[in-house]
Amino acid sequence: MYKIAAVGDKDSICGFASLGIHIFQADGAQEAAKTLRRLAADHYAVIYITELLASQITDELDRYRHLPLPAVIPIPGVKGNTGLGMRYVGKSVEQAVGSDIISEDDRSSKGI
Repeated sequence: MYKIAAVGDKDSICGFASLGIHIFQADGAQEAAKTLRRLAADHYAVIYITELLASQITDELDRYRHLPLPAVIPIPGVKGNTGLGMRYVGKSVEQAVGSDIISEDDRSSKGI
Protein backbone atom coordinates (compact mmCIF):
# COMPACT_ATOMS: atom_id res chain seq x y z
CA MET A 1 0.00 0.00 0.00
CA TYR A 2 1.23 3.46 -0.86
CA LYS A 3 1.77 6.12 1.77
CA ILE A 4 1.57 9.91 1.94
CA ALA A 5 4.12 12.17 3.61
CA ALA A 6 4.64 15.85 4.39
CA VAL A 7 8.14 17.33 4.69
CA GLY A 8 8.95 20.74 6.12
CA ASP A 9 9.35 22.80 9.23
CA LYS A 10 7.41 21.61 12.26
CA ASP A 11 4.86 24.43 12.31
CA SER A 12 3.97 23.96 8.64
CA ILE A 13 3.46 20.19 8.67
CA CYS A 14 2.24 19.19 12.13
CA GLY A 15 -1.43 19.50 11.12
CA PHE A 16 -1.01 16.83 8.46
CA ALA A 17 -0.58 14.18 11.16
CA SER A 18 -4.25 14.56 12.13
CA LEU A 19 -5.13 13.44 8.60
CA GLY A 20 -3.05 10.29 8.87
CA ILE A 21 -0.22 11.71 6.76
CA HIS A 22 3.28 10.82 7.94
CA ILE A 23 5.24 13.95 8.81
CA PHE A 24 8.98 14.45 8.53
CA GLN A 25 10.58 17.56 9.92
CA ALA A 26 13.39 19.00 7.81
CA ASP A 27 14.92 22.36 8.57
CA GLY A 28 17.44 22.66 5.75
CA ALA A 29 18.11 21.73 2.15
CA GLN A 30 20.44 18.80 2.85
CA GLU A 31 18.05 17.27 5.36
CA ALA A 32 15.09 17.77 3.00
CA ALA A 33 16.89 16.17 0.04
CA LYS A 34 17.95 13.20 2.15
CA THR A 35 14.41 12.77 3.51
CA LEU A 36 12.91 13.02 0.02
CA ARG A 37 15.23 10.29 -1.32
CA ARG A 38 14.41 8.05 1.65
CA LEU A 39 10.66 8.52 1.24
CA ALA A 40 10.81 7.83 -2.51
CA ALA A 41 12.74 4.61 -1.86
CA ASP A 42 10.20 3.64 0.82
CA HIS A 43 7.28 3.69 -1.68
CA TYR A 44 5.59 6.93 -0.68
CA ALA A 45 3.20 7.83 -3.51
CA VAL A 46 2.58 11.47 -2.55
CA ILE A 47 5.09 13.71 -0.82
CA TYR A 48 4.06 17.23 0.15
CA ILE A 49 7.00 19.56 0.74
CA THR A 50 6.94 23.17 1.85
CA GLU A 51 7.65 25.66 -0.92
CA LEU A 52 10.57 27.13 1.03
CA LEU A 53 12.37 23.78 1.17
CA ALA A 54 11.36 22.86 -2.37
CA SER A 55 12.93 26.08 -3.68
CA GLN A 56 16.21 25.02 -2.04
CA ILE A 57 16.32 21.54 -3.62
CA THR A 58 15.05 22.07 -7.17
CA ASP A 59 17.65 19.70 -8.65
CA GLU A 60 16.46 16.96 -6.32
CA LEU A 61 12.81 17.63 -7.21
CA ASP A 62 13.61 17.46 -10.93
CA ARG A 63 14.71 13.85 -10.37
CA TYR A 64 11.12 12.85 -9.61
CA ARG A 65 9.34 15.23 -11.98
CA HIS A 66 9.02 12.79 -14.86
CA LEU A 67 8.43 9.67 -12.79
CA PRO A 68 4.92 8.40 -12.06
CA LEU A 69 5.72 8.03 -8.35
CA PRO A 70 6.25 9.73 -6.05
CA ALA A 71 4.24 12.82 -6.82
CA VAL A 72 6.17 15.60 -5.07
CA ILE A 73 3.88 18.55 -4.42
CA PRO A 74 5.13 21.91 -3.09
CA ILE A 75 2.74 23.47 -0.57
CA PRO A 76 2.77 26.85 1.19
CA GLY A 77 4.33 26.90 4.64
CA VAL A 78 3.41 29.03 7.63
CA LYS A 79 5.54 31.86 6.26
CA GLY A 80 3.29 32.19 3.22
CA ASN A 81 2.88 31.27 -0.39
CA THR A 82 5.81 31.80 -2.74
CA GLY A 83 3.94 30.65 -5.86
CA LEU A 84 6.31 27.73 -6.42
CA GLY A 85 3.53 25.16 -6.11
CA MET A 86 1.44 26.81 -8.82
CA ARG A 87 4.47 27.12 -11.10
CA TYR A 88 5.10 23.37 -10.75
CA VAL A 89 1.45 22.60 -11.49
CA GLY A 90 1.59 24.93 -14.49
CA LYS A 91 4.68 23.19 -15.86
CA SER A 92 3.02 19.79 -15.47
CA VAL A 93 -0.18 20.92 -17.18
CA GLU A 94 1.78 22.55 -20.00
CA GLN A 95 3.74 19.36 -20.53
CA ALA A 96 0.56 17.26 -20.54
CA VAL A 97 -1.57 19.40 -22.87
CA GLY A 98 1.12 21.27 -24.81
CA SER A 99 0.00 24.74 -23.73
CA ASP A 100 0.03 26.84 -20.59
CA ILE A 101 -3.67 27.02 -19.75
CA ILE A 102 -3.21 28.05 -16.10
CA SER A 103 -0.98 31.12 -16.22
CA GLU A 104 -2.65 34.43 -15.35
CA ASP A 105 -0.39 36.23 -17.85
CA ASP A 106 -1.52 33.88 -20.61
CA ARG A 107 -5.23 34.35 -19.83
CA SER A 108 -5.03 38.13 -19.62
CA SER A 109 -3.23 38.39 -22.97
CA LYS A 110 -6.07 36.43 -24.58
CA GLY A 111 -8.75 38.62 -23.01
CA ILE A 112 -10.01 35.87 -20.72
